[in-house]
Amino acid sequence: MRLEELINQYQYELNQTDHIIWKYIYHHKNECRRMSVHQLAAACNVSSTTVVRFAQKLSLDGFSDLKALLKMEREYTLCTEEDAVKKIIDHYQRVSQDMAKKSFQRMSELLYRAERIIAYGSGYVQSNVVKELKRLFLFDKVLIYEIQGKDELTSVVKMLTPDDLVIIVSLSGETPLAVEVAQQLKLQGVPLVSITRLQENSLAALSTENIYVETSEFHLYADQSLPTYKSMMIYFLVIEIWFIRYQAYKKRQLQLQEKESEEEVF
Repeated sequence: MRLEELINQYQYELNQTDHIIWKYIYHHKNECRRMSVHQLAAACNVSSTTVVRFAQKLSLDGFSDLKALLKMEREYTLCTEEDAVKKIIDHYQRVSQDMAKKSFQRMSELLYRAERIIAYGSGYVQSNVVKELKRLFLFDKVLIYEIQGKDELTSVVKMLTPDDLVIIVSLSGETPLAVEVAQQLKLQGVPLVSITRLQENSLAALSTENIYVETSEFHLYADQSLPTYKSMMIYFLVIEIWFIRYQAYKKRQLQLQEKESEEEVF
């Protein structure tokens, strides 16, 4: 599990001092990979014990595990054409293996029991992911209604109940509209499934279920002032795996219903 995912999972157990430590680590990852616990503590103006406790709050044994997670994260450098291709292929293979281990059980349960399913993508690529989600589940006669405009989305959300389901696809998980909608859904008790990039984000924290997508990111351009290149295709892989897992979940539910019906007859 990535450090960002642990931060998001345990954020309600973190105090203000913990967030100061995390903020420093987030903005100085390369330096922190080489720091001792005492050096990190000094940089954050806290004690070494506080740093160790911060790591333990994230379910880690201590600072050594925290440092190991940081070392596992890749440092992005300018890539040649062949390096870029290899990075993307290696990334897809690794994420595919990780996703194959996920059951998508709870997400499938929410989808199966929902009376109405509303989906929203917070950007152009995210909207295309939603369209593919609609296309896939339509084969199984599951209707997913895509909402695009802000006014339409906020109006529809007010009419939803705990028997419905909302799916939001976002990159950062910090889009103001998406976060605002998630807050409203939480107040109304409406289940929310979010698909976001692997990092601490407000949308994931507000969701009933969240799937983290680790995007491939590196410097591809000679002009270093340009933003890093991000490959978004993995989002489409995730929803396809979810669709397949849903088929298995639905089959189990139908078999269970048939068994219960037979028992009632006898």
